[in-house]
Amino acid sequence: MAPNDIEEATQRAISALSSAADDSLTKATGEGIPDRDEVFDWVARCKALVLTQRDRSMLRSEVPALVERLLRLLRGVNLRNGNSPEEAAAAFVAKLPEIRSQLAEDVEAAFEGDPAARSFAEIVVSYPAIRAIATHRIAHELYRLGVSILPRMMSERAHDRTGIDIHPGATIGRRFFIDHGTRVVIGETTEIGDNVRLYQGVTLGAKSPRHGERLRGTKRHPTIEDDVTIYAGATILGGDVVVGRGTVVGGNVFLLESVPEESRVVGEPPRYLVRQQDVGTRHQQLHWDI
Repeated sequence: MAPNDIEEATQRAISALSSAADDSLTKATGEGIPDRDEVFDWVARCKALVLTQRDRSMLRSEVPALVERLLRLLRGVNLRNGNSPEEAAAAFVAKLPEIRSQLAEDVEAAFEGDPAARSFAEIVVSYPAIRAIATHRIAHELYRLGVSILPRMMSERAHDRTGIDIHPGATIGRRFFIDHGTRVVIGETTEIGDNVRLYQGVTLGAKSPRHGERLRGTKRHPTIEDDVTIYAGATILGGDVVVGRGTVVGGNVFLLESVPEESRVVGEPPRYLVRQQDVGTRHQQLHWDI
């Protein structure tokens, strides 16, 4: 390609990219796209503050700085419920002691529920579930205040870092514990009571219709009542599904209907066919003909 051709192609590309369009990417830009690094740094500092900061002199400087940075972020996004950025920031900072109280109980639940835990400090600094839950507690308060985009960015950052996907709209009670945590999915309209424990690979999801946009804003995900345990790999789908208080859901269960209180839900056990190898084939590691 000749230099003139390159220049002409470059100018055509610039003209096309800068022209007004009514597509989804143009609409996204018009809605406001926050700076990812600033959002991620803010939520990291907020988590550190509620999880570990107790020094009053440090808090006197950290909390106002956190609020000022939050204000800058709020001024760049839409607020759905009519609050001003100042009103939303004030309401959020008033919730910080409650967020700390909830997280303290989550850490206690992890210590009591995991025999591998040796200390509270170990849980706070090393358990991916606590990082994901702490992010959720923060993001959920912003979500409740009508803040757009930011809560979802925070939850997806936690998802990326921990493998735990909790939508900021999900309502989660006290003393919540996720053991191990990888591949846990908790959908937007999920409601979880107190003293609930999940294991890795649990999905609290929605059924997938052809036209999902028609269900936006409706209850699509299950309700999990108090004192429920859900073991690894279980999938529970649907907004009309209620798992009753005190129920234990076994591993790899696929559940599409409600369960009464104090139930035990188990799947059909798989059948195994075991045959002993002949002596002559014992060392053929890839010989799987049964």
